Amino acid sequence: MNTVERPDLTAIPETALWTLHRRAAEARRPDAVLHDPKAVELVDRIDYPFADRFGTSGVQAQLQALRVACFDREVADFLAREPRGTVVCLGEGLETQYWRVDNGRARWLTVDLPEAVALRERLLPPGPRQRYLAADATDLAWTGEVDRDRGVLITAQGLLMYLPPDRVRALIAGCAERFPGGSLVLDAVPRWFARLTTSGRMRTRGYQAPPMPWAMDAGERAKLRTASPAVASVRDVRPAGARGLVGALLPLALSVPPLAAHRPSVTVLDFAERS
Repeated sequence: MNTVERPDLTAIPETALWTLHRRAAEARRPDAVLHDPKAVELVDRIDYPFADRFGTSGVQAQLQALRVACFDREVADFLAREPRGTVVCLGEGLETQYWRVDNGRARWLTVDLPEAVALRERLLPPGPRQRYLAADATDLAWTGEVDRDRGVLITAQGLLMYLPPDRVRALIAGCAERFPGGSLVLDAVPRWFARLTTSGRMRTRGYQAPPMPWAMDAGERAKLRTASPAVASVRDVRPAGARGLVGALLPLALSVPPLAAHRPSVTVLDFAERS
């Protein structure tokens, strides 16, 4: 029988509950854009005031799910090319991507802070092809734990915005130089959104979002190549399949300036092959 979990997390690890709540809220809908029964199961097991802390916005839940689906597509595409490759998930929190897209052959490595890993181990015990590593993702010692004999895809979902800009740049460079031929999928909040968090204005009635010191407008993504000569290409991953008002407005946000240049984004960095 599943036991009830009462998490007690500090500010940034607590964001795992924020994003979990939104995924589960979307997944409960019959017309969900993201099917995530494991997220629903987790929310039902966790004793936490999700609605009081994070609100109940259906629009925010759908937007979160659309972002997550961008990552899912990239991971699924990678596994189609490299069925026995390794997916490295940095700052994964309570993300349930493994249960949505795993192909039964790949290896998965989660790298997260000790308190986040401890909660994940209790709620989502790793299977035989999963490993959880309690470590700071910006300390590149974790790269020595990755099997480089097959393809490597790294994800940084909901992580980089909480890091200082110099550490973001160093992490990108370190990944690019240590995993030739690999890729990194990351997301970024736009600068206007980050300013709301650093000024304390990004809040619900019960929750204050942590400051986000790193931000990138979608129109700036080409600058990511300057992190290292080993970053070979940069490409945008656009959400698809939205419904209702979000579905009507999203094409405008993706194509009409200045909205298109100042929106949240998901980006793939492909790394050069070793010369």
